[in-house]
Amino acid sequence: MKKIIIAIVLVIAVVIGCKTKNTTDSKFLNLVFESKSNSNVTGTATFTEKKGKVTFVAKLSGLKPGIHAIHIHEKSDCTAADGSSAGGHWNPTFKKHGQWGVGEHHKGDIGNFTADEKGNGTITLTTEEWSIGGEDATKNIIGKGLIVHQGADDFVSQPAGNAGARVACSAIIK
Repeated sequence: MKKIIIAIVLVIAVVIGCKTKNTTDSKFLNLVFESKSNSNVTGTATFTEKKGKVTFVAKLSGLKPGIHAIHIHEKSDCTAADGSSAGGHWNPTFKKHGQWGVGEHHKGDIGNFTADEKGNGTITLTTEEWSIGGEDATKNIIGKGLIVHQGADDFVSQPAGNAGARVACSAIIK
């Protein structure tokens, strides 16, 4: 009798545990940046998807103090010394380059962030315009590249904002 009760309790625990796992609708990516263009820029980026929203956080060091741009690019290829193998900005909806939340912009136009006097910078963005491995190709960030630029994005110059050299790259892959 004790064995049957223990077996039933274990089955209930497993079933409850499975339901809890299946109800958490979250995905997570942790990425590491490679230095490019003879820079010393390093850092990490995370993408977390919960309930249809993706939160992106990048933490970088080795930057020159000031404003820098960061974008999602077309390819998850960081093999070129200057980061050019990542292609242009990811723009699956064929929009003009611009500032996020202000008129037209590429899905990859994340924006600018500031590096402090020690060369450290952080940027955070939450959006419903991305997914981690979703079926909608206009939202799926998997297979793309993440590029940090030497300078600021002017949000006007086409097609990429005139942000200068690519100083760090990371492939967005699982």
